[in-house]
Amino acid sequence: MNSHYRKPLHGTNLHYFDARAAVEEIQPGAWDTLPYTSRVLAENLVRRCDPVALVPSLTQIIERKRDLDFPWFPARVVCHDILGQTALVDLAGLRDAIAQEGGNPALVNPVVPTQLVVDHSLAVECGGFDPDAFAKNRAIEDRRNEDRFDFIEWTRKAFENVDVIPPGNGILHQINLERMSPVVQVKDGVAFPDTLVGTDSHTPMVDALGVIAIGVGGLEAESVMLGRASYMRLPDIVGVELTGKPGPGITATDIVLALTEFLRKSKVVSAYLEFYGEGAANLTLGDRATISNMAPEYGATAAMFAIDEQTIKYLKLTGRDDDLVKLVELYAKETGLWADTLAHAQYERVLSFDLSTVVRNIAGPSNPHKRVATSELAQHGITGTVENEPGKMPDGAVIIAAITSCTNTNNPRNMVAAGLIARNANARGLARKPWVKSSLAPGSKAVPLYLEEAGLLPELEKLGFGVVAFACTTCNGMSGALDPAIQQEIVERDLYATAVLSGNRNFDGRIHPYAKQAFLASPALVVAYAIAGTIRFDIEKDVLGIDADGKPVRLADIWPSDAEIDAVVERAVKPQQFRKVYDIMFARREGGDDAVAPLYDWRPMSTYIRRPPYWEGALAGERTLTGMRPLAVLGDNITTDHLSPSNAIMLNSAAGEYLAKMGLPEEDFNSYATHRGDHLTAQRATFANPTLKNEMVRNPDGSVRAGSLARIEPEGTVTRMWEAIETYMERKQPLIVIAGADYGQGSSRDWAAKGVRLAGVEAIAAEGFERIHRTNLVGMGVLPLEFQPGTTRLTLGIDGTETFDVVGARTPRATLTLVIHRRSGETVEVPVICRLDTAEEVSIYEAGGVLQRFAQDFLASSKVAA
Repeated sequence: MNSHYRKPLHGTNLHYFDARAAVEEIQPGAWDTLPYTSRVLAENLVRRCDPVALVPSLTQIIERKRDLDFPWFPARVVCHDILGQTALVDLAGLRDAIAQEGGNPALVNPVVPTQLVVDHSLAVECGGFDPDAFAKNRAIEDRRNEDRFDFIEWTRKAFENVDVIPPGNGILHQINLERMSPVVQVKDGVAFPDTLVGTDSHTPMVDALGVIAIGVGGLEAESVMLGRASYMRLPDIVGVELTGKPGPGITATDIVLALTEFLRKSKVVSAYLEFYGEGAANLTLGDRATISNMAPEYGATAAMFAIDEQTIKYLKLTGRDDDLVKLVELYAKETGLWADTLAHAQYERVLSFDLSTVVRNIAGPSNPHKRVATSELAQHGITGTVENEPGKMPDGAVIIAAITSCTNTNNPRNMVAAGLIARNANARGLARKPWVKSSLAPGSKAVPLYLEEAGLLPELEKLGFGVVAFACTTCNGMSGALDPAIQQEIVERDLYATAVLSGNRNFDGRIHPYAKQAFLASPALVVAYAIAGTIRFDIEKDVLGIDADGKPVRLADIWPSDAEIDAVVERAVKPQQFRKVYDIMFARREGGDDAVAPLYDWRPMSTYIRRPPYWEGALAGERTLTGMRPLAVLGDNITTDHLSPSNAIMLNSAAGEYLAKMGLPEEDFNSYATHRGDHLTAQRATFANPTLKNEMVRNPDGSVRAGSLARIEPEGTVTRMWEAIETYMERKQPLIVIAGADYGQGSSRDWAAKGVRLAGVEAIAAEGFERIHRTNLVGMGVLPLEFQPGTTRLTLGIDGTETFDVVGARTPRATLTLVIHRRSGETVEVPVICRLDTAEEVSIYEAGGVLQRFAQDFLASSKVAA
C-alpha cells in the first residue's frame, strides 16, 4: 500500500488516497488535463497497486500510452441470476475439484463482495391485461426454476461475500443505480470511488452516477471475484460534448436512440466515453442512466458522467442516507471528481452532439442503432396503407407491446409520460388491439408506487399494461407464450408479426420466435403502438381511433405536455417510496440456521444445475491447434444471440428434445438462459438460433440457408448443428470457427464461449471481436485470431472443406500463421493477429482457462502453506 498518499478527508473522520499528489510528483500540471476516467483509475492504482508498479502504471495514464498492462481492482462484482448462477456453479465445481485434490473447499470464496439479483428468469406467461399476472408469473417462475433457486439459496449460505436479492424485486442495473451503488465507498476508514464489473453488458448504466462500471463475461467476473486484478491498458477515452436541450415531447428514449446511431457511426467501439457540456448538465440522472445503459448498443465499454448537482439530487430523490449524500459531495470536490474540476480535461478526440436536433424516434428492425424518425417511417417501407380483412390481424401486427427494461423504466419522466398517454387514451375511448400481448415490467418496485401516487397505474392497467413482473422479461426474450389462436393465425397466414418494446435489444429471433422483427421505442410510444396494433401505421399522422363524439384521435391529441410530465414527477416521485422498497430489501438477515455443507449436493436429474466438466476429459488436456475443421463459416455481426440464444426453447430443437427425454413437459421448458447451469442443456444451445446463416450450408441456388445447421466434413453431410457437434465430439475432431467483423456482439454470455469450447472448438478466426466475448473465449481456453486488414474468409475463398493449423509462439498480440490446407492439396499461409492481448491472458489461455488457472494456483499455494 502506498500509505504516504493517505490523507484526511476534510469535514469527516475518514481518509482518502491523494491521486492528484501522486500524478503531480511524476509530471507537474498533468492532473488538470486528466479525464474523469483517468483520475478514478489513478486513485485505484495509488490505493491498491504494488508500490514497485505504481510509477510505471501512473506514467502510462499521464502520457496516454498503452504499452504496459496495469492492474485495476474493482470494489465489487454484480451479477444477474443467469450468468451469476453459472459463475457460482463454476465456483461450486471448483470446490469439488479442490476437494478431490485434497484441498479445503470451504476456502474457495469470492474475495470481492458479490451481489446477485435474480431478474432474468421470469417469462411473461400472463400479460398485463390479467389483474393477477404478477402472482401467476411469479408462481410459474418458482415452479420452473426450483432447482436453480435451491442452488442460489445454497450459494448465499455456503459462500462468504455473496449477497442475493431473490426473484420478484427488480432488475439488477436499476437496483444498482437506485440503491446498491454508494458512489463513494468506505472501508477501514478510507473513502474511495465505487467501481465494479458486472456479468451483463448493460452494467455501465451506473456510469451515470460517476461510477466506473463495465460489463464483463462471466469468466472474467469469476476471476475478479476470486481476488485477481483485472488487467487493462489505458482505454481510448473520448469526450462527448452535449449541447442544446431537447425539444418539446422528446423523451430520454428518443435521445438515446439518436445518440446510439450517432456514436455507432463515430466508431467508439471499446472506448470509454465521457459526456459533458451544458447539455449534459441539464439532463436528469434518469436521462443520463438511459444513455449510459445503452453503451453496448453503440459499442462503448463505459459511458461516464462526472459527479455534479444532478448526482446529488438523484441520491436524495432515491432515499439515500443523508450522511452518504454529504460524503459523495465532499469527496468528489476534494479529490477532483466533481464536474467543475474537469474544465481542462483533454481527450484523444471530442465528439459533439446537439440535443435540440433529436426528434421522436424508434429503432429497428433488428438493430438498436438503426434509428428511424417516427415521422419518416412510411419512407422506410415499414409503414404504409394496408387493406386488412375484418376479424383478422393486419400485416405488421404488433403481437407484443412491452414496457420493460431498466433502460427506460429507471426514468420517472418516461414512466409518467406513458401513464399520461394511457390516461388520455382511456378518456377518449381508445383501447389496446385484442391481438397485442401488453405488459409492464418495471426494473424497480418503486415505479408502481409513484405511478399509484400519480393516479396513473389504474390508467395503464385499463389499457392492458398492468404490472406482470419486476424483471427483465421481454427485453431478454422472456416474453412468454402467445394466445394459441393468435399463434396459429401467424403460422397459417405466414404473417409479418412484430414486437414493440422499451428495451435495448431487438436482434432477430431475440424477442419472440413468432415476432419476425422488433422495434425499440419509448414507453409512451409502446402504449401508442398497442392501440394502433400494427407497425405499418404512421404513428404521427394516422388515426388511432374515434372518440365518443365521433372525432378522430391522433397521437398529438393524447401526448402530454412536458410541463405536465414534470409537474407529475415533482408531485408524485418521493424519497420515501424508494426507502420503503430498499430498506426492507437490503435489511441483513439474521444468520443462525444458515450453515450448509461446503460442497453442493448435485441433483443428478436436474436440467438446470449440473456439476461442470471443466477439469475433466478433453478440457483438461492440451489443445492441438492442428487439423482443425470448420464447425461454421460465418458473416459479419454474429451476435451472442446466434451463438447462445436466451429465449424460449422449442420442442423440435436439440435442447427441447433433450428436455423431453429428461421428462420435462413442454410448458416447463423455460428459456435457454435459465438452463445455463446445466452444461448438457446449454451445449445444445450452441449456434441454435434459427436465423443463423452458416455459409457452409447453401440452397440449390447458392444462397446461404438460414437455420441452426452445419455440414459435417469430409462427408459433406448437412445436419442440424447439434448433430454435427456430437459427431465431431465422438471423433475427437478439433474444430475452428471462421467469421467476419464484429464477432460476438451483444449480451455478455459466457455460454457463447463455453458452448464452442465444449464442442471442441480450439480457435476462432474473425475480422474483429466484440470486447467481452473475446475475453470470454480466452477465459475458456479458446484462441481468438484476427485477420489482418483486407483479409477475410471471402478473399481467402474459404468454403468449409479445408483443415487449419495455427503456427507460432503465442505472446500478446503476436503475428501467428494460420495454415490452410485445401481439399485440392494446396496449402496457404495467412498471417493473423493473436488476440491474447496481455501477458495475463496468455497465462490464462495456456492454463486452459480461468478456472483451470485458479485451481492450479490455489493448490500450489496450499502446498506452500502446508
